[in-house]
Amino acid sequence: MKKVILARLSLITPPGLRTDLLTSGMVRPEQVSAEDGKVLVPVNVPEDFAGDIAETQRLIEERLSGLEGVEKLLVVLTSERAAPPPPPEPPKLRKRPTEAPGRDMRPHSAAVPGVKTIVAVASGKGGVGKSTTSVNLALALRGLGLKVGLLDADIYGPSMPRLLDIHERPEIEDERIRPVEKYGLKVMSMGFLMEEDNPVIWRGPMVVTALMQMTREVDWGELDVMVLDMPPGTGDAQLTMAQQVPLQGAVIVSTPQDLALIDARKGLKMFKKVDVPIFGIVENMSTFICPHCGKPSDIFGRGGAEEDAKRLGVPFLGAIPLHMSIREHSDAGTPVVMSEPDSLHAKHYRDIALKVATRLFPEEDED
Repeated sequence: MKKVILARLSLITPPGLRTDLLTSGMVRPEQVSAEDGKVLVPVNVPEDFAGDIAETQRLIEERLSGLEGVEKLLVVLTSERAAPPPPPEPPKLRKRPTEAPGRDMRPHSAAVPGVKTIVAVASGKGGVGKSTTSVNLALALRGLGLKVGLLDADIYGPSMPRLLDIHERPEIEDERIRPVEKYGLKVMSMGFLMEEDNPVIWRGPMVVTALMQMTREVDWGELDVMVLDMPPGTGDAQLTMAQQVPLQGAVIVSTPQDLALIDARKGLKMFKKVDVPIFGIVENMSTFICPHCGKPSDIFGRGGAEEDAKRLGVPFLGAIPLHMSIREHSDAGTPVVMSEPDSLHAKHYRDIALKVATRLFPEEDED
């Protein structure tokens, strides 16, 4: 099917261009996905494009919608335009005694329709179990009776299809994407739109555009909490999400290892610079208990994240042990909070979720 789709796209010359979509590079064959009747066509709009983008999208939909085997078609418009420069900083003035503390200095970020609160789960580097923590945190929040959504914002390495064993693609109704539902969560990930082994070869601005579309052009319905599984690091995508999405707070995930803590501190400071409250630090892959002898082993060290939390003046949310069952259930797409709800590991996640919910809904806690 993909060959037929590419052939059709090669016949389209957008208004304002002299060459077709493929020759011009506006559509790159390796980015087009066609599987099980679901077709994804990313369109890379160049900075100097003088044509009609809406007309270009219409031509693509007209050419492909009638093809045999195409059940759902999604045309994603991405842009390589450079991000606009930040507004100049206001002159620094001495605070008056009457000025309220903790004033939010972030650029104005519009609310996501239907979503009451958003909490980011972040790390300074990959491989520390951030996505596993995001999934189990979301499920634990769901267990508190909240309506929860989960957005996988890691475009280059989406983990949610594997962690939740999701193989179907999201439905598209009235030009809006409906998230996939699993275990009572509403979930969206770029991994749902592309084949698992296909790399995403996009530049930073294109990734940012896709993230904004997944955040604001998805029909989330009514949610109490959206858990935002942030990509690792502190680059363009992370900064844009922190500035343009109305985050109520961030949870930082790290292992106890000194090398991981260095990067975790960078992620924490990035959120502080854009005035996103830090809900706390989670120490993941903490003490390992040998299943044979029962003795503890501090493979990555122990207590490093808790010490960092004290030193930086942020809450310590808890430690998640390094245990085979967490890894096995994550690989199988059956998170431990669902598969072993009475286990000690699930209790750790529930305790963290309760602390996060208390920060998200302090007025309810007071009642």
